[in-house]
Amino acid sequence: MSSDEQTRIISRRDLLRGVGVAAVAAVAPSTSVALDGAIAPAGAAEAVQPAATSAVRREAYENLTAVEADALEAIVAQLIPTDANGPGATEARAVHYIDRALGGALSSSRQAYSAGFAAFDRYCRMTRGASFVELSTTDQDSVLIDVESGSATGSGAGFSGSSAQFFGMVLNHTRQGTFGDPYYGGNANYVGWDLIGYPGVRTSVSAADQQLMEKGALKPNHRSAYDNEMFNKATAGNGHGEHQHGD
Repeated sequence: MSSDEQTRIISRRDLLRGVGVAAVAAVAPSTSVALDGAIAPAGAAEAVQPAATSAVRREAYENLTAVEADALEAIVAQLIPTDANGPGATEARAVHYIDRALGGALSSSRQAYSAGFAAFDRYCRMTRGASFVELSTTDQDSVLIDVESGSATGSGAGFSGSSAQFFGMVLNHTRQGTFGDPYYGGNANYVGWDLIGYPGVRTSVSAADQQLMEKGALKPNHRSAYDNEMFNKATAGNGHGEHQHGD
């Protein structure tokens, strides 16, 4: 195994280490992760290499520009990649979640995304000679390591504050879009929950179910929290009981 492959596997393991709580927390959404959006349409997006991103059928984005969305698609594919362990953020449609959330619960982050992507693109071109989507996988990884560590700050790219803040924001929202309740527009076809072995929302658990859960053998039910009448969809809105995207 090459050092590059080892780094990517360790990175994925580290990323998945803390997401179990986030997945369960999605059962009772808070305003920090809520979104005035609809459940994602059936059918996960196909995984693609960065160089092929422009060939993928583009969906209509609501808040991200096309350039920002392409860059974000490439970033999330590196943060939680598709590999032998299963699908990643691309199939979960994490970018779809982020795009819609930026018009709702994450609207306060919209300017940070705009400024961050501008600085991110400048850094890629200054240090690697091309935009992020045009870079090799190895160069994409190295750029993200620079940004995560904060070493991209002060390079003349123009990050507001530390580049690590931009990285942390994108990583956090990528996790939300990959492992949150599908009602919010991500975790398409429950690929995120399947990846971490989360069996889904249950209003009651029998002793037999508990034993299966402890063994990691409880069959997933692939149900959103909002498939249960006890959860009010209004609480998953923008704080005013409104839904711009419909159910």
